[in-house]
Amino acid sequence: MTVVLGATAMGLGEVVSMTAVAGAGAAGRGGVAAVSGTADDWAGAPAGTRRAGWRDDRGGATICLLAVGLLFVVAGLFGAGVGAARVARQQARVAADFGALAGTARALADEPAACARAAELVAANGAQLVWCRLDGLDVLVTAEVIVDPLPGMARTARATSRAGPLRG
Repeated sequence: MTVVLGATAMGLGEVVSMTAVAGAGAAGRGGVAAVSGTADDWAGAPAGTRRAGWRDDRGGATICLLAVGLLFVVAGLFGAGVGAARVARQQARVAADFGALAGTARALADEPAACARAAELVAANGAQLVWCRLDGLDVLVTAEVIVDPLPGMARTARATSRAGPLRG
């Protein structure tokens, strides 16, 4: 039975040396056999020994795996940013709708009363009132929500809504 203790490879075409412990009979009783040759001679070397060119590829799969992982992180950040922007847009729409409906309830009083009530509901929905106008019995409200979809990147989502009595 032969057990490989160590193998070294210098480069293609250079000398390769292996030291093996031989059992009784291979190199004498309990003797040690030394074998040498070129890298091409060891093309069919036992498992566990490396050929000369394989040394340069070590860790290549790790780099590829890290690149794929980074790609997933960037895609996740992009998806989270798009999702945050869509949620902010919807929040601005809801705030503008509720503000316009609340302002319509006070439209008979005057514009400041209608816009004050609209501003209360817009703020209660997490937005800021940008513009409010009374047009007859209709109330027009514009609300905006500031969102940070990614750190250091602030965006504004704006929505306008109109509410008033049904005309037939």
